[in-house]
Amino acid sequence: MENQILELEKKYWKAMETRDFDTVKTLTHFPCIVAGKDGVRSVDEPSFKKMFDSGAGRQLKVLNISDAESEILGGSAVIAYIIELEYGIDGQKSSGKCACTSTWVKENNNWICAMHTESDLRN
Repeated sequence: MENQILELEKKYWKAMETRDFDTVKTLTHFPCIVAGKDGVRSVDEPSFKKMFDSGAGRQLKVLNISDAESEILGGSAVIAYIIELEYGIDGQKSSGKCACTSTWVKENNNWICAMHTESDLRN
């Protein structure tokens, strides 16, 4: 079961890479809680769509996901992992590494992500 949660994270990131909003939307509980370098916020679907669309023209590539730890807790699951990303904006590329956590909940027999955090790691 824990592998299923990691596969859902990979599917989510792949949809972010390919700009597949329908898949991202299907995998997200709204409102979702997001925490990162810009702070903490609860995001409803229209706000999420606006954030997603604001990334048009930017490339995102997942280089690696490692050190995953997950646990099923009743009707929810938690996962933490390290992700290495490459970003491209106007032909300029950069890369970074983050420690991520997500909380997935089971609703109507489907897993959806209700909370996600990203903490930049020093290179």
